[in-house]
Amino acid sequence: MCLTVPGKVLSIDAADGELRLARVDFGGTVRSVNLLYAPEATVGSYVIVHAGFATAVIPESEALEALEYVRQLSEWSSSSAPGATGEARAD
Repeated sequence: MCLTVPGKVLSIDAADGELRLARVDFGGTVRSVNLLYAPEATVGSYVIVHAGFATAVIPESEALEALEYVRQLSEWSSSSAPGATGEARAD
């Protein structure tokens, strides 16, 4: 199972002609992403990425909603971790 997080396109390098690579920000982690399957991506748009390829451009509102869910999940995970509250979890 794969889980993907939307990323924001920071820049696009079209120096190679057909090969369009973008710098994409995933909440502070910036990666190089191939735009072959999402040629409509532009600087400032949000993309879904799988295996280094942007597979879709999504509306900013959907990206921000997904990122909020990820933030909430991260907070929940941190507070549920063993030792986070000084007590062991009973699973």
